[in-house]
Amino acid sequence: VQLVESGGGLAQPGGSLRLSCAASGFTFRTYAMGWFRQAPGKEREIVAGVSGSGGGSGTYYEDSVKGRFTITRDNAKNTLYLQMNSLKPEDTALYYCAKSTYVFIRRRVDEYDYWGQGTQVTVSS
Repeated sequence: VQLVESGGGLAQPGGSLRLSCAASGFTFRTYAMGWFRQAPGKEREIVAGVSGSGGGSGTYYEDSVKGRFTITRDNAKNTLYLQMNSLKPEDTALYYCAKSTYVFIRRRVDEYDYWGQGTQVTVSS
C-alpha cells in the first residue's frame, strides 16, 4: 500500500489550496479514506473523511473546516482530494492522507492502517 500526498505549500489567509493523494496497492474504491492534520505540539486530528463504495456517499468534516474544505475521491484514478478554501493561519499543519480499515467513515487515528508521508500547509501573510 502506498499513499502519496501532493499540493501543499504556502497560502495567504483567505486563499486556497488543493491537496491530492495518489493511492496504490489496494482496492481504493472499497475503503473509507480520510485527511488528517497535525500542528506542532498538537495531536493528529481528522479534518475530513469520505466513505468507501457500499458505504453510501457520506462525508465528514471537522467543525472548524465545515463550509471551507471539501473532500472528494476519484475511484477511477485512485485519488483522494481535499479542496481547501478560505484558509486561516490556524489551518497551518502537516496534512496526511490515510486509508481506513472500514468502509464507513471513521474518525479515530487508530481506525486507519496506512498513512502517507504528509504534505505541509502553511497559511501566512
